[in-house]
Amino acid sequence: MAFPISGRRRAPAVRPAVVLLGTALLGAAALAGCTDPGASAAGNPSAGAQTTTARNGVVYNTSPDQQRIRADKDAALAAKVPELISKDGKLTVATTAGSIPLSFHASDDKTPIGSELDIAQLVADKLGLDLDVQVTSWENWPLKTQSGDFEAVFSNVGVNKDRVKLFDFASYRAAYMGFEAKKSSTYDIKGADDISGLRVSVGSGTNQEKILLAWNKELEAKGKAAATLQYYSSDADTILALSSGRTDLNIAPYPSTVYRENTRDDLKVVGKVNAGWPSETLVAATTLRGNGLAPVITEALNSVIKDGSYGKVLERWGLSEEALPESKTITAENYAATQATAAPSQAGKAS
Repeated sequence: MAFPISGRRRAPAVRPAVVLLGTALLGAAALAGCTDPGASAAGNPSAGAQTTTARNGVVYNTSPDQQRIRADKDAALAAKVPELISKDGKLTVATTAGSIPLSFHASDDKTPIGSELDIAQLVADKLGLDLDVQVTSWENWPLKTQSGDFEAVFSNVGVNKDRVKLFDFASYRAAYMGFEAKKSSTYDIKGADDISGLRVSVGSGTNQEKILLAWNKELEAKGKAAATLQYYSSDADTILALSSGRTDLNIAPYPSTVYRENTRDDLKVVGKVNAGWPSETLVAATTLRGNGLAPVITEALNSVIKDGSYGKVLERWGLSEEALPESKTITAENYAATQATAAPSQAGKAS
């Protein structure tokens, strides 16, 4: 999820074989960055189904009527919300609506739903504010948050060293990437050696791309064939390419790869890596640096963690294994202290 400081940059010097595939076979939704690539091709709620029962036992409600888990207002917390934000009575939240089960469009093709928005709802409730959800593209949320159009971003945004220069964060979930492949494959992805010579689809300007570029450098240093990185114009095109054999692997948010493994018959998860590799990172609510909102969101998150509503939201979307015991505020000032080196033996270990 490398922050695209200068847009969708390209780095051909470290990409031995880049394939750009701007197809429009199944749709034209732009491939969003970070850990949140375009609308899901697997079990797309626009197909009309109101629920999807997955093999892992989770029943996904994809209708516009979410009947979200709610929280009670905490008057003391509400009083801490910066006046510039609280004065209109709303918490304006940006999301990319790009990845089941995190943030996506319901079966009506217009209502944004998913675990990210359920967590945002809990925060808004605690702060005594109405939740105002604004769907945007991955490329636009940084500038629009800086301009004040968005007060917080809940869209699977991971914390990294570039983003803390401009934004403050309130962590709420572990951040992992999943490698997925055809069910008939025998891949077991744990590190750079395991992708040598393979075709891997990835979103441009994302943390997962950053990982693959680093792994390709490792391979080049060892004299091994680098992976060919492939870029598609939508998640639908990406998954079609994977299922048809035009790409060998896809790297995407782990919850999305697990969703597809459990709702499709042709794909499976073949590896898992922390989104901040070689360090660890977390998914966090993202706010403008220094505006005072992130610490209040952190307190709201810790309140819903304590009362159990946070856990119920993650369970509802099959994300319990990514739960955090505590939310923390992460800023440029304390970022270095929050980093921990990921154990190499765990980097690719699927669970």
